[in-house]
Amino acid sequence: MQLTELTARRLLDGYRKGEFSPVEVTEEALERARRSRPEVNAFVRITEEDALLRARESAERWRRGEPAGLVDGVPVTVKDILLLRGHPTLRGSKTVSEQGGWAEDAPPVARLREHGAVFLGKTTTPEFGWKGVTDSPLTGITRNPHDLTRTAGGSSGGSAAAVALGAGPLSLGTDGGGSIRIPAAFCGIFGLKPTYGRVPLYPASAFGTLSHTGPMTRDAADAALLLDVIGTPDARDWSALPAAPGSFTEALGGGVRGLRVAYSPSLGGQVAVQPAVAAAVRRAVASLADLGAYVEETDPDFSDPVEAFHTLWFSGAARLTQSLSPHRRQLLDPGLREICARGARTSALEYLAAVDVRMGLGRRMGRFHERYDLLVTPTLPVTAFGAGVEVPERSAHRRWTGWTPFTYPFNLTQQPAATVPVGPDPEGLPVGMQIVGARHRDDLVLRAAHALYEAEVAAAPRPRPLP
Repeated sequence: MQLTELTARRLLDGYRKGEFSPVEVTEEALERARRSRPEVNAFVRITEEDALLRARESAERWRRGEPAGLVDGVPVTVKDILLLRGHPTLRGSKTVSEQGGWAEDAPPVARLREHGAVFLGKTTTPEFGWKGVTDSPLTGITRNPHDLTRTAGGSSGGSAAAVALGAGPLSLGTDGGGSIRIPAAFCGIFGLKPTYGRVPLYPASAFGTLSHTGPMTRDAADAALLLDVIGTPDARDWSALPAAPGSFTEALGGGVRGLRVAYSPSLGGQVAVQPAVAAAVRRAVASLADLGAYVEETDPDFSDPVEAFHTLWFSGAARLTQSLSPHRRQLLDPGLREICARGARTSALEYLAAVDVRMGLGRRMGRFHERYDLLVTPTLPVTAFGAGVEVPERSAHRRWTGWTPFTYPFNLTQQPAATVPVGPDPEGLPVGMQIVGARHRDDLVLRAAHALYEAEVAAAPRPRPLP
């Protein structure tokens, strides 16, 4: 039994039964993190000393039969966008100084600390999480554990790679336009962008209410467990939702029988999807029908909101870097510098026009979910492409949004959306299927995903062996 391949729930069961200890598990996870670092580059830093200290404290609590919380002793990684007390949060940028007290945890990190989690380290991100692949001037390129010539996706690419490699079964990612779902799909793990506000965020994102925080895990049940921990209010986030009415873990067992599922293979012909991706998603959708869901092939009937998304996203990037001197601005990723310049030229009226598009899309999806409980699409139209570039080779697009048309619309609408691994393509690369729910119905998204894992339709593929 390899401890690094177990889910968080299985680890907790093993601690409870005395089969192994948090120290053993942490040591093996740290070894995975160290061995993968030169090739995959998933970690900004590995916090080995702190991790082992917390693991020993957890082992003593389990010995006494007094675990501190829901994830006591479980190894966790944190995207280097989120604050982790005692360690710098550099956000993939040479413009951020390591100096400072670093005295606060971000809200979800604070909740994990209260529940006894073991923090293995900080994971890589593109600079300020600005794009859908993970490379930055500070940390270089993060590669896909399934094929080192391919990208891990982004912007939570380090977190996705860490979970896929077994360097901790739980990770915290952020998602402003697909940044949890994109790398989770490319790396073959589960990722959930919860309803906006379900997981409090502090400091507030310059990208505003596009930016969500959520779980990246080995399966949907682990994500429900993690959301039970981190999905609670925090006074530092004025837009946080009140506590959920019940446990996401306890809501998993309902299955999909009777759920009304809309299946949109290409958003009404707007997206060209690779045949292998389309076939894998279609097979998984057929399994939902076999499990008792009412599946109808239909489309949510909206035009691509990419220009409105660009207006909001580029303006946020410009605000984020506004205070940089001309000298420090030259340290930025050239692509980020380019979108900041464009965002700085956006007028208030243009920004408000983009907000109008966003509100219209939200209303349209609200009405859509009066008819359907869930919407299913491919997570991405492609599998992982070459590492170190923003768009696939021979792409007609310049920006990452050109190949992520299924993800960013649901940041505009603030809906919960998850990606589930539904099979490899002929090259052995993971394929993701996206499940979208109405706002505040994270429970239904998790329930449907869990049903696919239970039916062995969804599964985390094994990455290439480490050297």
